[in-house]
Amino acid sequence: MSEQSASAERFLNLIQHSKRGKFKIYIGMSAGVGKSYRMLQEAHQLLKNNVDVWIGYIETHKRSETEALTTGLPVIPRKEIFYKGHRLEEMDIDAIILKRPELVIVDELAHTNVPGSKYEKRWQDVEEILNAGINVISALNIQHIESINSEVSKITGVEVQERVPDRIIRMADEVVNIDLTIDELIERLMQGKIYVPEKIQTALTNFFKKDNLLQLRELALKEVTHQVERKVDKEVFPQSKLSDNILGCISENYKVSQKVIRKTARYAGRFQAEWYILYVETPKSSMQSVDLATQRHLINNFQLVTELGGTLQRLKGTNVSDEIVKFSGDHNVSVIIAGRSRASWYTKVFKADVISRLQQKLKNTSIDLTIVS
Repeated sequence: MSEQSASAERFLNLIQHSKRGKFKIYIGMSAGVGKSYRMLQEAHQLLKNNVDVWIGYIETHKRSETEALTTGLPVIPRKEIFYKGHRLEEMDIDAIILKRPELVIVDELAHTNVPGSKYEKRWQDVEEILNAGINVISALNIQHIESINSEVSKITGVEVQERVPDRIIRMADEVVNIDLTIDELIERLMQGKIYVPEKIQTALTNFFKKDNLLQLRELALKEVTHQVERKVDKEVFPQSKLSDNILGCISENYKVSQKVIRKTARYAGRFQAEWYILYVETPKSSMQSVDLATQRHLINNFQLVTELGGTLQRLKGTNVSDEIVKFSGDHNVSVIIAGRSRASWYTKVFKADVISRLQQKLKNTSIDLTIVS
């Protein structure tokens, strides 16, 4: 049995053993690794097994091999939306739910829908489809996972705007990495199988640098490994917990706090731990005391905590390090993640060096302190 056939059979077994919508995600290090191609291959395999498979949305990018695989698969017509004088197409979620296929293929999970669509993001469309009891196979690139955003920005120099919350990835019953060697991927690029010829050189000197791709490939492999480990632990040891709680501590510093939130989410996800984000409001850092721009940044970071599946805690106090230590003791925290910028931000916010104070107060405890710069 081929690898594709075995993969299709495993997902078929999942479908047959549950009435709720099952979810499979293909992840790749970049565009062009073959995610859409593999989804369509699996759709044909499932169709041969008498599964009622439909294409809800596929993006072939005019790649001939991918377009050829759409032949023979039923397609749910896209919905036309008029926006700023242009006629655009989006996946028709209402038509999918009305037709109620057994399984639907939905490409580009991180896609932002045209204004006027039912939801802002395609992953929100997928949530409703799954809740309707319809099985979904979807795909995305590693750089679109929310908690990895900071790492991707560091690697590529680009902050990806279209992101998928980690909780959506954790919803998946199967996560599969579509892997190519770097040389194979660049060869596909040079052959015009990823971008049109006039964009190839730009891609090679920017996103498709070998060093970038190597690091993104490693991220993709690690992410799928972590998802598999989490699934095994959940199914084999459903009552076990691998770690105590994790605490991330944030301030008004927008960028550093984002890094703290994402690192805390990743760490907790890896060890199946509950995680909190703590914001201590001193008289100078309360919402009433900071300017409007800082308020917006704080609110955005508070929302990010919720999107990533953490619990936000806002406490009032005059001594930040004391509040952090007390909260950690009350909530069985084993790891604290805090941020410090290169500037003197922490001195102004915390009056004194809160990191040094924390290190001193935690010296005789079993709590580990991780600093995000």
